[in-house]
Amino acid sequence: METNKEKYIWFCEENDFVPIFSQPWWMDAVCVDGYWDVLLYEKNGEVLGALPYYVKKRWRLSYITQPQLTQNNGIVIKYPENQKYEKRLSYEKEVMTALIDQLEQLPIAYYQQSFNCRYTNWLPFYWRGYKETTCYTYRINNIDNAPEVYANFEHSKRKNIKKAATLVDVLFDLSAEEFYENHKMSLAKQHDKISYSFELFSRIYRAAYERNQGKVICCKDKDGQIHAALFVIWDNMAAYDLISTIDPDFRNSGAASLAVYEMIKYCSPKVNVFDFEGSMIEMVENSFRKFGAIQTPYFSIHKIATRNPVLKLLFRLKGM
Repeated sequence: METNKEKYIWFCEENDFVPIFSQPWWMDAVCVDGYWDVLLYEKNGEVLGALPYYVKKRWRLSYITQPQLTQNNGIVIKYPENQKYEKRLSYEKEVMTALIDQLEQLPIAYYQQSFNCRYTNWLPFYWRGYKETTCYTYRINNIDNAPEVYANFEHSKRKNIKKAATLVDVLFDLSAEEFYENHKMSLAKQHDKISYSFELFSRIYRAAYERNQGKVICCKDKDGQIHAALFVIWDNMAAYDLISTIDPDFRNSGAASLAVYEMIKYCSPKVNVFDFEGSMIEMVENSFRKFGAIQTPYFSIHKIATRNPVLKLLFRLKGM
């Protein structure tokens, strides 16, 4: 008898709309200190909905949360073709309710997942006592026309790109070690620490490169110093700026803007959307906006599942 994971792997192979962050290979790569599984909604032998999830433990309690470096996962729905809007909402309620029923049978104390921006209806979760926090990413659509994308950049971005082109060379395919150490060094110069392990990064890097779904781009000067670098991944719908690193000593060289533009050009034959991965940080949001990117909301859904009042208080105090 097939397991849910085996059915889900087949489902992802047969359907090209499953986001990269919900793909089985991605979950295998990022779930390094916990485990992942998936809930399925099936009808007449066909998988119509799925909810891949990552389980960790704290205080000997299991809880569902986002893996590191994973913008979104959670709900995945296969929609019928040419479905009217009213039918779509009814269908979403059917699929989500069935998955919520299964979710609430799991022995977890807390639940939190950020849904892909494709899913704008979370009412079935609201009706079951879940709460929502709106997050934002920034996206450039229609990247197949690079001159038009460039023309939509704010003037300062275009100026930075022209400046950087005289100072650095654009190169691809830094090794995982070189990219990670450069990011670590750049953060150390700002008295900050890197938030993810090399083990995690190398697993993602290796898996993405093996599937031709990831690329590193960097800008180096004539002395071999890296001014800026990006690690970008993609699925069938969008490319995602997963990690950016900027050496603060070269912040004014414009290399970070040049790297973004060159990566957009590289990805344009593959996908139609470039996703900056979003940020709620004011200065980062300001930079993304100047690339002509569109503010796009997505939902973080959460619920304290335990009924123990002491544990509820602990989760709230920990900001969970």
